[in-house]
Amino acid sequence: MKFERLRIQGLRCLTDVSLELGEGIHLFVGANGAGKTSVLEAAYLLSHGRSFRSGAREALTQRGSSSLAVFAEALGCGDIRRRLGLGREGARWEARLDGESVPLGLLVQACAVVCFEPGSHALIAGAAEERRRFLDWGVFHVEHGFLGTWRRYQRALKQRNALLRAGASGPDELYVPWERELGEMASAIDGYRQTYLGRLLPILRTSAASLLPELGPVDLRYRRGWAEDVGLADVLAEQRGRDLARGHTTAGVHRADWSLAFEQAPLREHLSRGQEKLTALTCLLAQAELHAECRGEWPVVCLDDLASELDLAHQAAVVERLAAVGAQVLVTGTECPVSLQSCSHRMFHVEQGQIRPLL
Repeated sequence: MKFERLRIQGLRCLTDVSLELGEGIHLFVGANGAGKTSVLEAAYLLSHGRSFRSGAREALTQRGSSSLAVFAEALGCGDIRRRLGLGREGARWEARLDGESVPLGLLVQACAVVCFEPGSHALIAGAAEERRRFLDWGVFHVEHGFLGTWRRYQRALKQRNALLRAGASGPDELYVPWERELGEMASAIDGYRQTYLGRLLPILRTSAASLLPELGPVDLRYRRGWAEDVGLADVLAEQRGRDLARGHTTAGVHRADWSLAFEQAPLREHLSRGQEKLTALTCLLAQAELHAECRGEWPVVCLDDLASELDLAHQAAVVERLAAVGAQVLVTGTECPVSLQSCSHRMFHVEQGQIRPLL
């Protein structure tokens, strides 16, 4: 997928900017706080419905404004052009696809963006929620049945949690329908996830061998969120009393997690901060490559503050790899990274929320 045009209105310091984008690498340079990262943030919003930066959605809106909007024209596989839009007016968000209002899931399905940024190490060192998000975004883009199944699971989970918070310790009939639904949907979601991780692992191993050869071979450990040898519905029935005391459901796919174990660093605590970043980058590039294998096109790849996050050798390796596969890449920096100086790219200067092309 490639963005041909990107228009951003009212996002942080970007009042109203329009960009014409093309093939290959696009570099956005400027001082800190000029608005470079917000360009990447706009692209990411269309693909994830949220920012990769921490903070509430309300913080995205430009100070003094009650609305923001991101529009894009994108060229997909088979030269299919799509018009994408995501806007916020007050507290209400609206997604648009080809001129029609659509559920957010349909917009996200039509737009694929992955991003490596200063907070990406949280994928490795942070909470399990970050890793589930990464996993489910990947599954969502390659398994058509995943979204509906995930929504049914979330609905049943919400209903069971409401009963638990209300302290409803009455007859089984209150819980059994929701626990049965949770069990059936959890089994399907777990199957989707395990199939996805099975396809991701060989690509991830190749990526890790290139970026982190000193750590040796890597393996992936997956924990589905409840005991392996029993159905989730049975687990929920058995631990209903404990869940009543806690007020929420403590087993299920919403408690799943995964981790990487290198031969020379079997625990994540053995990794330095730099190695955590490279491991996260390894995962993101592997996910992008698997997406390309399954969908026939690479996602847009965003690299925020590339020169500060990677040393020269790893910058060069990543740039060379992405240039070779023809991915559209959006890069930010305070100046042109050394790794791009001998590589074909388009450059934009960002200053006080204004963007102008240089090359």
